[in-house]
Amino acid sequence: MKNHSIAMAIAMAASLMLAAPAVAHDGHHEGAHTGGHASHAPVADKVIAEQREALARNTAGKGFGPQSPRDIDAVEGNNPRIFSAAPASTQMSLCNIHFHKNAEHKAKDFSIYAGNGNGHGYQSGYRYDTSHLSKAELAPTEHKVCDSAHSTLRPGDTIEVHYVYSTAQVTPGPTLGSCLSKAINNPQLRVEAQVYVLVNDRHAASFKDLTQYGKAASGLYQATGIPNNTGTPVQYAGSTTGPGYNEKGSPFQVTWSVRPHVAKVNIATVGKWCEKNDFDENHGHGVRNLVKNPDILSRIN
Repeated sequence: MKNHSIAMAIAMAASLMLAAPAVAHDGHHEGAHTGGHASHAPVADKVIAEQREALARNTAGKGFGPQSPRDIDAVEGNNPRIFSAAPASTQMSLCNIHFHKNAEHKAKDFSIYAGNGNGHGYQSGYRYDTSHLSKAELAPTEHKVCDSAHSTLRPGDTIEVHYVYSTAQVTPGPTLGSCLSKAINNPQLRVEAQVYVLVNDRHAASFKDLTQYGKAASGLYQATGIPNNTGTPVQYAGSTTGPGYNEKGSPFQVTWSVRPHVAKVNIATVGKWCEKNDFDENHGHGVRNLVKNPDILSRIN
């Protein structure tokens, strides 16, 4: 049992891992082989269709639980697997913060398809309508922001931030391996998700403030800067995400709380955060294809 538990923990940490510099492919193989820089031509619709077909084939009748990401405005789902919702985030401990370039989830406020991308999660996902932004907010920055082999952030870009919580006794840190402990290899997980649009405006919200965290009187680490004015979060049963699961089901259960409205954030402060943060994050991660197959979606109540 000891060896099995260790193997399980290692497998989970590897599958969930995000953004450590030594694993620049985010532990999900996103863009690891093709690079996927914005200058690369997007893959054809056929590639995404084949990935969806493979996901359906590889999950059919095999007992996978509900998957993520999804359109949070669409409530239908037929997946029969049931698991208990994670406690409120105030009863859990923050373990990781990371962000994806473009939103993984879809909602009315972030419903513009960014395109098929490179087939490995980059340059895909959903965007906010930048026609609502001013010319000044969209003005180019003097320096590259969160630049990587896969993407560079620019004013008008959309990001989805994941504030990840665990029921294990943990300290916030790099990768989602920080959500595990030697004492508990199968903690309950909750993700508080918030979509932001990047603006060139020093008066907009600071990403430093939005990602602040501290230890509460309960002894649990809490993110203290998540906006409280972006709508009632849509809670649903899902899974871990990332493009490594475009063709296979994620076996990990996650309770999601996704806020339906977008907040503006000063792009310069996001750039500063990418330069130094407690989570070793330095770029926006790729996204998993939106899950549309009702057989692997839960019903949103």
